[in-house]
Amino acid sequence: MRRELRIGIAGLGTVGAGVLRLLEAHAELIAERAGRSLRVVAVSARDQSKDRGVDLSEAHWFADASALAEAPDVDLVLELIGGSEGVAKDLVERSLAAGKPVITANKALMAHHGSELARRAEAAGVALAYEAAVAGGVPVIKALREGLAANRISRVYGILNGTSNFILTSMRETGREFGEVLGEAQALGYAEADPSFDVDGIDTAHKLAILTGLAFGCEIDFDGVYVEGIREISALDIEYANELGYRIKLLGLSRATDGGVEQRVHPCMVALDAPIASIEGVFNAVVADGDFVGSIMAEGQGAGAGPTASAVVADLIDIARGGGLATFAVPAAALRRLPSLPMERHEGSYYLRLMVVDRPGVIADIAAALRDEDISVEAMLQRGRAPGESVPVVITTHETREANMTRALERIIQIKAVLEPPRMIRIEAL
Repeated sequence: MRRELRIGIAGLGTVGAGVLRLLEAHAELIAERAGRSLRVVAVSARDQSKDRGVDLSEAHWFADASALAEAPDVDLVLELIGGSEGVAKDLVERSLAAGKPVITANKALMAHHGSELARRAEAAGVALAYEAAVAGGVPVIKALREGLAANRISRVYGILNGTSNFILTSMRETGREFGEVLGEAQALGYAEADPSFDVDGIDTAHKLAILTGLAFGCEIDFDGVYVEGIREISALDIEYANELGYRIKLLGLSRATDGGVEQRVHPCMVALDAPIASIEGVFNAVVADGDFVGSIMAEGQGAGAGPTASAVVADLIDIARGGGLATFAVPAAALRRLPSLPMERHEGSYYLRLMVVDRPGVIADIAAALRDEDISVEAMLQRGRAPGESVPVVITTHETREANMTRALERIIQIKAVLEPPRMIRIEAL
């Protein structure tokens, strides 16, 4: 067996502590599969006194995480701090410059700086691995980079945030509104005190940007991702979705086109018979469409100490074996600069919910606004009658361009009988 691999870990929070416990619990199994033993020789964390459930008495503690990059007894660095800038970025850059492989679970760092970090890793001749940065314990990076390497990928999409999926599932199952279910998610530990990254779609956008770069061999363009969260989804929308034969899911979707790459994050209505419609609670799922393999889906737990640690240690084993795949499946110099398509060019079908005063002529005015933008109505629902009172009207459309829908909504909101901004949700054919 070869010389042991000496590891430095920066960040001993939920994921870092999970990695320590996994390395200890499966030390013999991991050494057998890696072809060498793995030992944590150095760590950096804010609180040295905290009990993390493992013995770290023989590890060298660093107050400055970046110092791990130059530590002579550290062969490989795990960056588990988080954040796209600051200490995490500095540590990764310095470690690569020092010729040390890096494993990170940091989706924000990879989404904002992944292309440049890939170039640095390649120049240094070392690996930069990030399986844990997308979908936690679901091995989607390995699937795209290795298992589907012979395929040309046309589309990748998925449920990439367990918090939002839990909220939407619970809203559907209980009939409660967003705010109430969010509070429950926070009490259960599924949502942070500030849930913005999760429910506003930023976390999903980080992961989608990474998947886009890997799937299409292109420079990562996080700024090119259209992002919309789930705060405006109501129990009424979920009820209507079910009546129409749909589930509402927060999806990240990326598609290669002749004109560039479409990257978008937003709530979607997906048909009940679509495989991804059945992914509930805190689970994640990723679907990739390959030209030879067809459509494949991987699902599982997307967060938490155990699943994320599993992904981190899988990368450790790969590197310990001597694996050195290109960060984004192709040499960094070969990453293409593909334009991100603006959202107004998206084409698809739409769900609209309007709150209107129930009086003659309202539907005709709404229909005229849609007609004038060449938008064809597929179906319309109006429950009961309440003359002079507010009633919901639901419309689904045939396929049209987003720009046309935007203009139609601007006209509809000017109709006096329309009492609040229309709620629009895109319908996805998956």
